[in-house]
Amino acid sequence: MKDRVFTALQWVPSPLERTFAFFSDAHNLERITPPFVNFRVLTPPPIEMRVGTLIDYRLRLHGIPIRWQSEITHWDPPHGFIDEQRRGPYRKWIHEHRFEAEDGGTRVEDHVTYAVPGGALIDRWFVRPDLERIFEYRHSAISEVLGR
Repeated sequence: MKDRVFTALQWVPSPLERTFAFFSDAHNLERITPPFVNFRVLTPPPIEMRVGTLIDYRLRLHGIPIRWQSEITHWDPPHGFIDEQRRGPYRKWIHEHRFEAEDGGTRVEDHVTYAVPGGALIDRWFVRPDLERIFEYRHSAISEVLGR
């Protein structure tokens, strides 16, 4: 099973602390995830973000309902955090969120290491295009929220 990597970069005209605060609220994921995913956070608020926090979600991919659980495995405010899938559709999912003050705003970097059942064909035809679409939407939604 081969690990794959997906990286997305974005600059927002929002201070580092405000940007990190937005991303550290797990319920904001619903605001930046496209409607076609039908994404919902199931863990009730407030969610105290720290190493060991477990967060449960519900979503749909290609019409298939999926339950997902992630664990915060690294927590370094305001510079970043890592969430790892504990239950979900991937064989491996490690999502590193990095934040750095840059040019009066914040550089936001998403670095995802993942592995899929079915290998290269499933990744090429389904997973990678979905990730690109989701992060394209996310980029736009983040600009809308943090670009003000």
